[in-house]
Amino acid sequence: MKKTLSLLAATTALATPISAETLSVVGSWSSLPLHNQYEAPFWSETLPAASDGKIEVELTTHNQMSLGLGDIYPLLGQGVYDVAMTVADYAVADAPELEGLDVPLLALTADEARAMVDAARPMVTDIYHDRFNSHVLAIAPYPPQVVFCNHEVETLADLEGLKVRASGRMTAKLLEALGAEGVNVSFAEVPGALQNGVVDCAVTGAGSGYSAGWWEVSTHLMPIPLGGWDSVVTAMNLDKWNSLDAQTQELIQSEIKANFEDPAWDSAQDALVNDIACLTGNGECPAGEARSMTLVEVSDEDFARAQEILKSEVLPEWAERAGGDWAQRWNDSVGQVVGVTIE
Repeated sequence: MKKTLSLLAATTALATPISAETLSVVGSWSSLPLHNQYEAPFWSETLPAASDGKIEVELTTHNQMSLGLGDIYPLLGQGVYDVAMTVADYAVADAPELEGLDVPLLALTADEARAMVDAARPMVTDIYHDRFNSHVLAIAPYPPQVVFCNHEVETLADLEGLKVRASGRMTAKLLEALGAEGVNVSFAEVPGALQNGVVDCAVTGAGSGYSAGWWEVSTHLMPIPLGGWDSVVTAMNLDKWNSLDAQTQELIQSEIKANFEDPAWDSAQDALVNDIACLTGNGECPAGEARSMTLVEVSDEDFARAQEILKSEVLPEWAERAGGDWAQRWNDSVGQVVGVTIE
């Protein structure tokens, strides 16, 4: 009888499945292509399948949860959820050194932007570890942050005196240096602000503006990366990360690079071309109906002037805000990639 009971107990133990690791994940804007094309499929399907069911995911987004944008990473650090992803610029009030991740006007192609991000990654890893008790899993791009105006503009100089919604703090500083008035308006409130004259122009990704219908309330599109590439950082609560065994950590890290981060970067350049076509009607629009915004080409002289202001005024101001050795760390990493030194 004892042998029978022992055998039955052993057999039952072998037949009982090991409980799955459940991750609560908070994604970025639910309406935008990055979430729908890459985030949602990765967390809902790809990672659980790659783990053979050992990882389960409960996925929502920060706008579906009505989270304050500045609260997303602090709440992650407190363990309110396990994984979160959103634009790094939303966290700069708590971490001004993070502004150095997404500097405007220095990367004109997706390859250049990724080289900047790769160079900045050790700094970003330290920032999220120290400021937000989190481990960085991935950094992916929104398309370049371009300028939508419900006002006639032909050059960058025409932004002078206009009220412009910036996509991040460094972009706001650059706009102010160009003579514009930076206005703080959330992404969701921009269409109403443009329509009612609260702002004359607003900066966001071309694809984001198309998806959100900004073409309905703006007339001119200036496709200059005045807001950088709006890097989206995916991070996991550090205590949760440390609780995972090495094999699970390696699985998550390798899968998110191969099946989320790399594909998002690979499509970024074509996405910009397609999005501009969708907004202006200049070319084929694979996303749907092409619109008819006026495309404003920025001259080489305009671009050179904006870059000079960035280097001589905006970056030194950031170095002062960040303090410590962050300017030197930036010079030794990102600066070397883009050929810029903060004096």
